[in-house]
Formats: sequence, C-alpha cells, structure tokens
Amino acid sequence: MIKRTLCFTQPVYLSTTKNQLVIKYAENEQVKKVPIEDIGVLVLEHAQITVTHTLISLLLGNNVAVITCDSHHLPQGMLLNLNGHSEQHQHFSFQLEARQLIKDRFWQQTIKAKISNQSALLKMNGIEAANMVYWSKKVDQGDSKNLEARAAAYYWQKLFVDHLQSFRRGRFGEPPNNLLNYGYAILRAIIARSLVASGLLPILGYHHHNKYNAYCLADDVIEPYRPYVDQLVLELVRSEDNYEILTPALKKQLLMIPVLDVHINQQLRPLMLAVHQTTSSLYKCYANIEKNILFPVM
Repeated sequence: MIKRTLCFTQPVYLSTTKNQLVIKYAENEQVKKVPIEDIGVLVLEHAQITVTHTLISLLLGNNVAVITCDSHHLPQGMLLNLNGHSEQHQHFSFQLEARQLIKDRFWQQTIKAKISNQSALLKMNGIEAANMVYWSKKVDQGDSKNLEARAAAYYWQKLFVDHLQSFRRGRFGEPPNNLLNYGYAILRAIIARSLVASGLLPILGYHHHNKYNAYCLADDVIEPYRPYVDQLVLELVRSEDNYEILTPALKKQLLMIPVLDVHINQQLRPLMLAVHQTTSSLYKCYANIEKNILFPVM
C-alpha cells in the first residue's frame, strides 16, 4: 500500500481520535480526518502548528516519518520510530558486525547504480553520457578513485544546460537548488522510514559517517534515487516561469516524489515501495542472505 504524504503550511491543531489524524484549521471551524495507517510522511511547515503528544506517539507507532521545518519553511528535523521491527536486535547485530570489506562492496554497488541512473537521465534528455557509462563500470570497492565526484562534476554541468546559463550544485546555491534540497529532504525521510521498518539503524552508514548526522545510512541508500528527484526538478525548471521561491504549488509537485514510477527488479513500482525493496535487500546483504543491494534502474 502506498502511504500518503501530508504537508501543513498554515496554522492547524492536530490531534487524534480512533486512530485517525484530526485536523482543525485555525482560520475556520473546518475539521478533517485521515486514517493514521494511511500516512507515510507528515511535514509540519508552519510555526503555528499544534500537535498533541498522543498523536505523535501514534504516528511514530505506525512508522510515520514526521518532518519539522525551520523559519524559512525548509525541512530541518525528523522524528522516527525507535522500534520499527519485531526482530530489531538481530538486525542491528548484523549491521554492527559488518566488516569494512562488506561496507566497501555496498558502497561500490551504490555508486555504480547512482552513476548509471545519472547517465540514463542525461541520455533521456539528449545529452552525451558515454563517459558516465564508462565511469559506472570502473567503480571499485569503496570507490577509491572517487568516480562519484568526477561523474557529479560532469552531470551537474550538463543537466540544466539548455535552461540555465550556468548551474552549481550546492545546498545554499542559487535556484533550482532550493527545489533539489526540498525534494531530497522528502526522499531522505522516505528512505529513513523504510530503514527503520527493515530493522536497520539509520544512524550507522556503510560509507557516510558523521557524529552530527543521525541518518548516515539513509544518506548512503539515497544516492541512486537522487536522479528521480533531479528529473522532477528538471521538468519544473522547464515548465515554471518562476521557481526562485518554493511556492505551495511547487511543493505540492515535489510531494509527489513517493509515487514516482520506478523500475526495480524488472518491475514498475511507486518509489516508496521501491525504497522498501531496497532496504529489505540491504538487510539481507548484512545478514549474508544476498550479495547485492536491489537498486532502481532508470
């Protein structure tokens, strides 16, 4: 079942009754209800949103990723369930005991899939990508030659070339970086939520490691999925006259990321379900049941 992504951009009072999210709008007496079991991601954007503790508990108990935003309406923090799997201790053990050689192999598979999807997106838009295809085949364990960075430099130089005079990818860079940042934040929440459901620790990555980052594993798994956000942003750049400000209309389109069509394991799946296949296969790799992580193919 595809879970819903809800975003609140105005003052509301959020509570619960009978396992439903109850939404009371401040500007009128309108009340709406949504079954909590239907929700996958909840984005709290406005400063004047009130949420009851009972609701938070139920949301986390149903493995809903709750995203809070800062004063600039950009994703800032995330709440996740700490007990997302019935065999969590065993799953954690496999993850904690993984040797560096295994982690390097995971990262090799991840970067191969990422560069392959980046090259596919360029080719879909009529851009030469033979070098990207070559680099994807040359990634070694741990990507010791840092082909990810070489591919990224070429990729970002070419992706928006027909629509922008120049573009430099950066968190605090010029638009459409704002669209990319927002899209990646939604994608990261989807992946972190799925990792918890698969009984894995989002904080313990196989490549990323940062004492200030609670979602290192999500930042590993996200890499091959980024081009799907890039594709959506490219379509917005083509169709929108003004994307310097993240308007509600733009956010609405970016919140469609969970239902984007994704090819994985020779089948077409909504992105949210594809991510769960990826995280499930990652656990099986940690447990030595499988050798390869299942990633999407553009």
